[in-house]
Amino acid sequence: MASIYALKGRFQALLRPMVRALHALGVTANQVTAAAALISLALAALVYWGAPHQPWWFALLPAWMFVRMAMNAIDGMLAREFGQQSRLGAYLNELCDVVSDSALYLSLFALAGLHPAPLLAFVLLAVLTEYAGVLGPMIGAPRRYDGPMGKSDRAFVIGLLGLLLALGWIGARTTELALTLGSGMCVWTVVRRVCAGLRHDAAQDVAHRQGEHS
Repeated sequence: MASIYALKGRFQALLRPMVRALHALGVTANQVTAAAALISLALAALVYWGAPHQPWWFALLPAWMFVRMAMNAIDGMLAREFGQQSRLGAYLNELCDVVSDSALYLSLFALAGLHPAPLLAFVLLAVLTEYAGVLGPMIGAPRRYDGPMGKSDRAFVIGLLGLLLALGWIGARTTELALTLGSGMCVWTVVRRVCAGLRHDAAQDVAHRQGEHS
């Protein structure tokens, strides 16, 4: 199933002039990654403490989700296109994303009357989707980005919920339903990523055996 991640190439093309400018200024990929994580944590705290008093604080979620997606693309482009790839960068990229995502999702606890189970399940399953993706290289497969509930898709869901909550168009029950559906799609995503990784590994095994007998 398609994911918003499929639009990454076009998004990167729009960002390339900015990436070149940042590189000219001496900005590094790891700096962008760390900055995105720190801002995510700070913004999650603002939403959590502010939204119970003024629901418009939820509007920070869709605004930041879009900017953060751009920063995630920028750090990758800086690393690949300007020789800044590193082992530390690989760790930062994965760990900062998981921590940032979890904090931003958990900020929805600011919503009065929200039952914790659907949100906690969504956060846990979101972590598992990323874990299923990064396990690919451990079995000789590429990093998996399959949908339907990859990182970009989850950002869209949480951003949309934040916008609707800020406008007062939905409440706790609708949010719980959306999170429950999102959790189900996360489970599907985990299954698809694991199956795709296994198929890739099996295909490589077949190719290797054919090469031995050729």
